[in-house]
Amino acid sequence: MRFDRELTFAELDAFGAELDALRQRTLDDLGEADARYIRRIRAAVRFCCWSGRALLLLGWFPPTWLLGAALLGLGKILENMELGHNVMHGQYDWMNDPELRGTRYEWDIAGPSDFWRHTHNHIHHSYTNVLGKDDDVGYGVVRLFPEQRWKPFYRWQPLWVTLQAVLFQYSVAVQHLRLDQYFKGRMSADELRPRLRQFNAKVLRQSVKDYLLFPLLALPLGGSVTAVLAGNLLANLIRNLWTFTVIFCGHFTERAAVFPPEVLAGESRGHWYLRQLRGSSNLEGGPLFHILTGNLSHQIEHHLFPDLPARRYAEMAKVVREIAGRYGQVYNSGRLSVQFGSVLKRVWKYRLA
Repeated sequence: MRFDRELTFAELDAFGAELDALRQRTLDDLGEADARYIRRIRAAVRFCCWSGRALLLLGWFPPTWLLGAALLGLGKILENMELGHNVMHGQYDWMNDPELRGTRYEWDIAGPSDFWRHTHNHIHHSYTNVLGKDDDVGYGVVRLFPEQRWKPFYRWQPLWVTLQAVLFQYSVAVQHLRLDQYFKGRMSADELRPRLRQFNAKVLRQSVKDYLLFPLLALPLGGSVTAVLAGNLLANLIRNLWTFTVIFCGHFTERAAVFPPEVLAGESRGHWYLRQLRGSSNLEGGPLFHILTGNLSHQIEHHLFPDLPARRYAEMAKVVREIAGRYGQVYNSGRLSVQFGSVLKRVWKYRLA
């Protein structure tokens, strides 16, 4: 197994300068092709969601019900991964399209967008894989690295991970509440209360839409309430399992690294880039696969350049891989089956002290 070479301060500065230059070249090249792409993704989301919901209204007839649930699930995946996640990073703010402005976009998931913008865009991307700083390391319920302090409930983490995968949209939503801080006495009820109100409002809105409004819409149209309800449940399950798999593969593979808080002291731009590279993992596949992952199959490039349009990551990856190689750094990339297998291996191995 190859190991990363430690870089001198001069090399770190040069490493950072090369990645800064790549970022600037890409920024300078943004234009109509990028705008056209994200508008097509938005149109594809609408088509998949509305055609899927329409087919579910036809009842339990297996071909239309399965196709309807699959299309709705596909629409939810595209909306969460390639549209919502990337738009909320501000990747398309330069278009000045109100619907695609990162600070205003509200995605089709249980967690409020404001929660995600804080816990993900700010906390996670600032402190990627830094223990005690990045809450995404195990999401508070899973031990994935030996550097994490063992706790008795980790013995059951294969079960916790399974539940997290099935209910992933709620897992993401709950994260920002920081209930652990509340129960440890580090957060007051007054601090928690407004977060709970926002959380409850968004969960209620999503639940009413998917599990009440659209199922009841079947009644006047002669459809089956249970068929629509089951189709919505299946579509959300498809989205939850897929997003869980992609996100865990991007952060917790065998070669992904975690860091002590001390690395943040005096961290240079080059060192920040290096931490993103070492803490991230890519997935290999074709163009459609990359779109379905929201281009988070290029997790390395996403962590290096989170506010650049994700459709650019594939071409940038070739340059990043070459730069990493010249500086003696491992470029962690592999097939989905291999990377996810290494994640499951971590889940099983580190359940014990």
